[in-house]
Amino acid sequence: MMIPKMVFFTKGVGKHKDKLQSFELALRKAGIEKCNLVRVSSICPPNCKIISKPQGVPMLKAGQVVFCVMSENSTCEPNRMITASVGMAIPSTVGYGYLSEHHAFGETEEKSGDYAEDLAASMLASTLGIEFDPEKNYDERKEIYRMSGKIVKTRNITQAARGDKHGLWTTVVAAAVFVL
Repeated sequence: MMIPKMVFFTKGVGKHKDKLQSFELALRKAGIEKCNLVRVSSICPPNCKIISKPQGVPMLKAGQVVFCVMSENSTCEPNRMITASVGMAIPSTVGYGYLSEHHAFGETEEKSGDYAEDLAASMLASTLGIEFDPEKNYDERKEIYRMSGKIVKTRNITQAARGDKHGLWTTVVAAAVFVL
């Protein structure tokens, strides 16, 4: 079975006249451009250790197939705010956690990050049977999650950027990268 033992978070932004090249440059800033990235859905395996980007990137080899949860966004509209975010929620028990992707136009880095984190925490909360009002704001729900004692850790990684003022493609990426 291919169950990741570690995960690290990374982000990047790239600008270029070609959209694909701006994506490549964003991946380069994130340190994951040399890999064949396979996007997976939203589960963080039990006992998956969170490591730092400086620890994780050297573990990757050129051409390696690497699984990740990734969010990306691009624009060629001058000054348009774009974000890409990945949120995470880990239970206090040995069970699996959740990862979520969110990308937006016109949102701040903080707002997109909170939204992605809220998505992951809400998915985990519903799995764990934690009752909450989805109409309440995230800070109120976060308190309910923590008070339940069932969700121990939430976090996000978010990259925000404004579209290049000269109309170059601007791409942002955020990723949770799994290491087997």
